[in-house]
Amino acid sequence: MGFSDIGCYGSEIPTPNLDRLAAGGLRFTQFYNTGRCCPTRASLLTGLYSHQTGIGHMMEDRGEPFPGYRGRLNDSCVTMAEVLRPAGYFTIMTGKWHVGQQAGVVPWKRGFDRTLTAPAGGFYQPTSPRAQVFLNGEEIPAGDPRLPAHWYSTDLWTDFGIKFIDEARAAQKPFFLYLAHNAPHFPLQAPAEDIARFRGKYRQGWDKLREDRYARQKQLGLIDPAWAMSPRTETIKLWATLSAQEKDRFDQIMAVYAACVYRMDLAIGRLVAALRERGVLENTLILFMSDNGGNAESGPNGRTEGDPTQATSIWYCGESWANLENTPFRRYKHFNHEGGISTPLIAHWPAGIPAKGEFRSQPGHLIDVMATVVDVAGARYPDTFDGHAILPREGRSLVPAFRDQPIQRDALYWEHEGNAAVRVGDWKLVRFGRGGAWELYNLKTDRTELHNLAASDPARAAELKAKWDAWAQRAHVTPEPGTDGGQAKAKKKKKAE
Repeated sequence: MGFSDIGCYGSEIPTPNLDRLAAGGLRFTQFYNTGRCCPTRASLLTGLYSHQTGIGHMMEDRGEPFPGYRGRLNDSCVTMAEVLRPAGYFTIMTGKWHVGQQAGVVPWKRGFDRTLTAPAGGFYQPTSPRAQVFLNGEEIPAGDPRLPAHWYSTDLWTDFGIKFIDEARAAQKPFFLYLAHNAPHFPLQAPAEDIARFRGKYRQGWDKLREDRYARQKQLGLIDPAWAMSPRTETIKLWATLSAQEKDRFDQIMAVYAACVYRMDLAIGRLVAALRERGVLENTLILFMSDNGGNAESGPNGRTEGDPTQATSIWYCGESWANLENTPFRRYKHFNHEGGISTPLIAHWPAGIPAKGEFRSQPGHLIDVMATVVDVAGARYPDTFDGHAILPREGRSLVPAFRDQPIQRDALYWEHEGNAAVRVGDWKLVRFGRGGAWELYNLKTDRTELHNLAASDPARAAELKAKWDAWAQRAHVTPEPGTDGGQAKAKKKKKAE
């Protein structure tokens, strides 16, 4: 989901429930993910950089020479559930897992008391060949009476989250719920009535709508007006040059995408209402974020196979609409420019966050969520767990930022598929692809990364690169599969054996 895809971050998509959470809490303007789903979930759950957990890429196991690329959570990390359960919490997960179930790493063995989960992505409906769902560790076949006869994943994850919260309250325990929505991940699928709500609203095209989002972001105070919006890339056509048939097709694609986001917002509204009805909303910390920026996979034309109201369809929004979703930033999911890694973060906690409707510009990252949860819950992050040494957490608590105080840290780091970045203060060094040149930006004056200062400030660029190199060695980013150094190390080990 792109940085600008919800109303309180500039979108035309109505998200009144998320907007109310933002109005009653805080919006972070410089919060980061890892640019891809699996690494993001690994970092979020553990408070470590994803390579340290074994998920530097996706689910492929690259073998022992590459500990950062084993495709599953390793034994050197703990999940938030494993930290909170010893502190007396009832731990719950519903939604997308995607951190190693193919290798036997499952949520019910990583600290969660109650689970309704899918191993990976997709909108799961009972007729889908991808519809593999597990209830408390048991695979649920199609037609099982424990699930509704006709269900949509966005609603299903929410309904069972509320059900499990009631179990926690019956046990008289505080609860931790990790609700991992699929929306709006591909394949984009939504109920017909939700798609119809948006049909025709995107005939204005991505050029006009992007300008509108950018204007709203400035009006809201979300971005500095001095940051110029990144330009439309050459691969994306000028909307005015499209035929009527092309415009209609693209309108339908974005209507489906908007429907996914809209339905997710409705589900979040039901969850918040359930918390309020049970008298626990005031003292519940809610954090909302996304796992990566808008997705350009399938190229500028997107992909439209089958009926998007049916489980067997395959729809992607494509690059042309992803450029809108990431307003005002450059690039997309996979990449470490701001369009790939910038995420909304809403923090709502009436009993703990007195500020209402304010922004927080302190840079934060998914690695900070573990530290925040430990801080708020009074839990203890362990040195060892289940006989294994646990890596020290990498993140910092966001609680000072809740009080509008600084978050003390040295740097933030990224790497995915050779794309890489490091941020220190307002300075960011970023690389597009493994062989790309390093680019240097001052994010205070140029958050949209349009003015590369690497040539004019080579000393700073070299200093930041040295930091990234040291982190890459420490965090098992290098050697990485496919590089000469990594292959040489693998061959040397095999020869020695």
